[in-house]
Amino acid sequence: MPEQLNQPWWIDVIKAFIVINLVMVCFAYATWLERKLLGRMQLRYGPNRAGPYGLGQPIADLVKLIRKESFSPTGAVDLLYFAAPVVAAFTALAAFRVIPFGPVWEIGGYDVTGWVADVSIGVLLIFALGAIGIYAFLVGGWASDSKYSLLGSMRTAAQLVSYEVALALSVLGVVIMAGSLSLVDIVGKQQETTWFALPQLVGLLVFFVAGVAETNRPPFDLPEAETELVAGYQTEYSGMRYGLFAMAEYVNMITLSGLAVTLFFGGWSGPVLPGPLWFVIKLGLVVFIFMWLRATLPRLRYDQLMKVCLKILLPVATLNAVVTAVVVVYA
Repeated sequence: MPEQLNQPWWIDVIKAFIVINLVMVCFAYATWLERKLLGRMQLRYGPNRAGPYGLGQPIADLVKLIRKESFSPTGAVDLLYFAAPVVAAFTALAAFRVIPFGPVWEIGGYDVTGWVADVSIGVLLIFALGAIGIYAFLVGGWASDSKYSLLGSMRTAAQLVSYEVALALSVLGVVIMAGSLSLVDIVGKQQETTWFALPQLVGLLVFFVAGVAETNRPPFDLPEAETELVAGYQTEYSGMRYGLFAMAEYVNMITLSGLAVTLFFGGWSGPVLPGPLWFVIKLGLVVFIFMWLRATLPRLRYDQLMKVCLKILLPVATLNAVVTAVVVVYA
């Protein structure tokens, strides 16, 4: 990143507004895309009633959730019950602010950066916001005064806390090779050398598997397993409160995909096409893999879920970080 940029504060405000709204649009149409893909993979049509090709389905879903009654259980802890979905949605949206999507452009005499905020500890900030989001799921389930919700929140806490360690260790090799926790610096290092997906292939595989578990996506969707727990921690939520939890899940998936692109696939870098377009293409491919897994793999048992983390991912991620550190120091 250049030392001195001619970029006033109001440009950052405009970029933040644009990025948040684009992420919201991506979330809305990620739900449509997933339902369409699942339909095709299962030999059916998917959404095809609301607008051409069902493109109006996300808007129809939003209107339905807004008009739907939002009730609360009699024994719920009101403050925590109402705050949980808001915190989940806020932390999910806030994490995307530090992911860079383009280089620096000069527009109208001003330097406009392709990121909202370049934080020197960007990787740690994303993990910290993710850890706060875990509390939203845990507290929301506990405050609902429901056995299904409580069981779902307990599963969420155990699963996310366990897999977050593996996720952090998988990133450690990239941080060691780049010599920085700044996501902008990590992309810059890949432009100078090569994509980290090649030397950090083991870290990439651990990152992706742990990321699927971190976002509660199939086959690791035990916290909201509908065959066992109705809807897990969000069983007692309806209306837009339920919508906020759903938004948090999809935005977390998009954010994790953006983080994977930034850490392992060179971020916005690529030939011919503009940087932001390359970023969107790579992001879309990673999100597609998330959706593909949902149509392909059955849900794991809980003991299998924890065994994958504790017996496979943690040792492999630790060994990868140690080997990377030794190679970087002595090579």
